Amino acid sequence: MEFLILVFATSFLVVLLSTPSLIKVAILKRLFDAPGDTRKLHTRMIPTIGGIIIFAGTLFSFSLWFPSRMSQDLIQVQKAMDDYKFITSTLLLMFFVGVKDDIIGTAPVKKLVAHVLVGMVLVLMADIRISSLHGIFGIDVIPYWASVFLSLFTYIVVVNAFNLIDGLDGLAGGIGFIASSAFGVWFALAGDPVMAALAIALSGSLLAFLIFNFAPAKIFMGDSGSLTIGLIISILAIKLVSYDVSAIQNTFILNVSKPIFAMAVLVYPLVDTLRIFIYRAVRGVSPFSADRNHLHHRLIDIGLTQKKTVIILYVVNIVIIALSLSLLYINATLALLIIGSTALLFAQIPFFIKKMKNRTPKENE
Repeated sequence: MEFLILVFATSFLVVLLSTPSLIKVAILKRLFDAPGDTRKLHTRMIPTIGGIIIFAGTLFSFSLWFPSRMSQDLIQVQKAMDDYKFITSTLLLMFFVGVKDDIIGTAPVKKLVAHVLVGMVLVLMADIRISSLHGIFGIDVIPYWASVFLSLFTYIVVVNAFNLIDGLDGLAGGIGFIASSAFGVWFALAGDPVMAALAIALSGSLLAFLIFNFAPAKIFMGDSGSLTIGLIISILAIKLVSYDVSAIQNTFILNVSKPIFAMAVLVYPLVDTLRIFIYRAVRGVSPFSADRNHLHHRLIDIGLTQKKTVIILYVVNIVIIALSLSLLYINATLALLIIGSTALLFAQIPFFIKKMKNRTPKENE
């Protein structure tokens, strides 16, 4: 797996060396986000097309070092080539949907149609789908129709989750880097060079992009970036959950619960998206409407800076991943309950702190 170093270095250097020029072009062409909206935390013009370079760096590195000749098994090679075909074609579609939204805007319904179309291509044509729950709630193999709907739902949720958390400098990029790195290590240990290369190519691009996107950001990734990240991460997550481990010798990989690990890696995007959709549904507003009720906004509201907020969320995400790896030998349903309860407990902390702050002045009076 030494070639993964080349994959990472290639995507990292492409993004690192190209982003300054992209920033200049975006400023010249006035492709930037103006301050003014109450949800926006920046106070100056910032380019919004950083997703272009994330997409380019990831796809270039993945294509350049694509490991199609690392196996003598013709069936395995053909499967790898099919995966490459469907992954790149759906990435192109999702990327251009994001670019259009960044430049002139796209109606939520049209974006949802694109998500469904991409999901159907990956589920029905590429056969990248969840076929088993691996013992969660006592369920193992699920029927084909249920597999299709669950997989399609997973694609849409994960892609939109990364789109929704892109609200602070470095947040979506950092969470995406953690997720892609975790998935890349898992696939490398499992002996899958194709999925490992895809994950590591994305992690290299995101680490370089964070140099320009961490607070105070010089460039935003926009929808073209968050949709690209979300789609790749969703593919990696579903591939991992449905991975056949029968031929794997690595005992660590064999003992890790695949769905629990995948959900732990995606814990912040999933918990925040679930919470915000429930919150909006209770209030009778569209789940796709914008507001300042995300967890990262709540952390800002209690007095944290953007840097401190994103670092805290990075740490929480890593802690949850570590927790999932420590639950190797317990029941999958119990492990899910532990992970979910821990994540929800973390999610309540900013609300508890804000409540205590509001109560303190009254007590002093």
